[in-house]
Amino acid sequence: MMSSESKGAVAPAAEQTSDIVPTPSREVITADAISGAPAELRHRAVRIFQPTRSTTQSGTGKSTRWRIDWDILQGGGRWENPLMGWASSADYMQGTRLSFRTKEDAVHFAEKQGWDYYVQAPEINRIPPKNYAENYVYKPNTLRILRTK
Repeated sequence: MMSSESKGAVAPAAEQTSDIVPTPSREVITADAISGAPAELRHRAVRIFQPTRSTTQSGTGKSTRWRIDWDILQGGGRWENPLMGWASSADYMQGTRLSFRTKEDAVHFAEKQGWDYYVQAPEINRIPPKNYAENYVYKPNTLRILRTK
């Protein structure tokens, strides 16, 4: 026989397992003061966006990730290289790109670094479905077969 004390111990355990623990909120503590980054980099505008796929590729690889790019500085020390004619720049952050899995991760990282940011909405391109049978459907007043002779 079970005592009343053992029955009472089972009931609270069942109630505890049904409780859902909420996700803790992310506290943003700006790291720009202790990061050692130059003062010119602080409060610089960055763009958070989802890049489009490459035109030479048919797949959707790397198009689900989010990226951070730095805006071009006004008068950022640009010049043309006299030997090759290439454009050069004194902006060392211009070629730096950071990649993130989600938009929220990218926003959190920008806030943590103390950067001003703006989020660019992703561009959604819909590809209409194509059907081979559409080539042979009758359409009035349209010439279907072109003959050159």
